[in-house]
Amino acid sequence: MNFLELAKERFSCRKFDDKKVEKEKIDKIIETVLAAPTACNFQPFKLWVIENEDLLNQMKEITPYTFDAKTVIIVGADAQNAYVRKFDGKNFAQIDATIVATHIMLEVHDLGLGTTWVGYFDDEKLKSLIPQIKDYDVVGIFPIGYPAKDVQIAPMHYKSKTKEELVTEFS
Repeated sequence: MNFLELAKERFSCRKFDDKKVEKEKIDKIIETVLAAPTACNFQPFKLWVIENEDLLNQMKEITPYTFDAKTVIIVGADAQNAYVRKFDGKNFAQIDATIVATHIMLEVHDLGLGTTWVGYFDDEKLKSLIPQIKDYDVVGIFPIGYPAKDVQIAPMHYKSKTKEELVTEFS
């Protein structure tokens, strides 16, 4: 499929079946992340791939939105190692990590899997549960799996403002 079709077809998946995601597919997601563009290619992000059942169960104390996925990827931004724009001090860590997160969502869908961007989580509890995250700004948690056969696409998924509301063109 072409990119526009992929972008339109992808949806926030909030229900998964019990099938485990194959290592080859996780490796492909990681390969896509490594290809994501970042400011000056500083790559100021870190991923944590969680498949450990005990840790996944503990994640339910961090957010109610794990959707019982068998794999979770956490994306963190590393402000200490990001490109900083010289004239105004703008740090690109959050932007770069967000680009990475978007690549994850699109690659996940392209692989026949589903995910959603979870931004509702207790950051303090997360950093207590996984101390390696403490120096990062977590931009999102991504439960990943095979969409359940009866998964529902949220009604708002198909709503969009008009081009006139969102785009200003200077010719």
